[in-house]
Amino acid sequence: MPGARYVVLGLAPARAPWFREVALWSTTGSIAAEFVKCLSAEEVRARLGGGRPFSALLVDAALGSLDRDLIDAARDVGCAVIVVEGHRTGRDWTAIGADAVLGGIFDRKELLDTLAGHARSISRVDRAFAIGPAGEATGWRSPLAVVTGPGGTGASTVALALAQGLADDVRYQGAVLLADLRLHAELAMLHDAHDVVPGIQEVVDAFRTTDLSVNQLRSLTFDVPARGYRLLLGLRRSRAWGTIRPRAFEAALEGLRRAHLAVVADVDPELEGEEEGGSIDVEERHTMSRTACAEADVAFVVGAAGMKGLHAQRRVIVELLTFGVPAERIVPVVNRAPRHPRTRAEITGALAQLLPAQAAELMGTPLFLPDRRVDETLRDARRIPEQLVNPLLGAWTALSGRGGGTAHGRRLVSVNPGSVGRWAAGVPEDEV
Repeated sequence: MPGARYVVLGLAPARAPWFREVALWSTTGSIAAEFVKCLSAEEVRARLGGGRPFSALLVDAALGSLDRDLIDAARDVGCAVIVVEGHRTGRDWTAIGADAVLGGIFDRKELLDTLAGHARSISRVDRAFAIGPAGEATGWRSPLAVVTGPGGTGASTVALALAQGLADDVRYQGAVLLADLRLHAELAMLHDAHDVVPGIQEVVDAFRTTDLSVNQLRSLTFDVPARGYRLLLGLRRSRAWGTIRPRAFEAALEGLRRAHLAVVADVDPELEGEEEGGSIDVEERHTMSRTACAEADVAFVVGAAGMKGLHAQRRVIVELLTFGVPAERIVPVVNRAPRHPRTRAEITGALAQLLPAQAAELMGTPLFLPDRRVDETLRDARRIPEQLVNPLLGAWTALSGRGGGTAHGRRLVSVNPGSVGRWAAGVPEDEV
């Protein structure tokens, strides 16, 4: 390609020897590459999002900002990631998405060979092209149920009851996880947990730069022997949501699903993102609920009987539908429901009128959970009454495909109209 050369981003401590060497080679023309120095991960992200194509990101392994999110941000725009590891860290950088690893001391030939094997050259007349990730890991992962609902409806108790029911099922015994993914986490209180660590923050932080084994993941959860499942504690403070990086959380949720036979997640009903609210901060604040709902096999939406309760439940269901959760995966649950059949029929009819007709038909009749004194049950760490557990387990079995798990492949990536200028190099046309 006439006039082609490599355009390389560099991120390292200012005095890193290789950082100066590569800059010198570029300036003197010793290598056919333009080297763009960056002093922070934020600057790297800004340049990657600026529309200019880049061949590769050279990043020092000693930086704390090198994690799964930064690697994915580069690869999402077709920029290869090469980690420079001056001292052995014991981490497998390629396992979390890096394309190659160089030692702290390398020569021009080694750098050019690595670029030739993993990066694309850039013509001076090139424009930014939308090239998706090189590929997603494939394999089995366990089914996931999310339980959500407006405050005060008992959604967390319903999540707890569902986890107990799954733990009693021979298909899942010994490998059911109840995860607290709410901003205001309360499952620790409902289980009278004396420890507040480890929790979701520690799991996500570990997945920023590596993958955890099944035993390592389970060591970060707590056993609840009375009910048969394991518990992953939530955020210690709601303002700690900033520590939950999106790509690291996606990888953590993936790991949790591989380490268990079924996962029940207690999530917030808010799913607002940048597109709706105009703020990336809003979207990242809702990372846990958005990611879990997007992956869920079944979504239980808990509401209360009465005019206000049904209106709030309808709002949450509509938000799930708008977010993209299929109606057939949503199960409306009326907690502390009245006993009289006529009253229940009126609630069913009212909810059907409030929801879009097609969605209401696909969802079917709500589950009605009777009023039971669960406060005493939770206080004494006893089992949840079967009258609450069995309806939830029946709905799960009907909708989760008997809990066989799901096989997953490549993730769909949105592409702006007119931004795709050519096929991605090395990818067959039937895979593009």
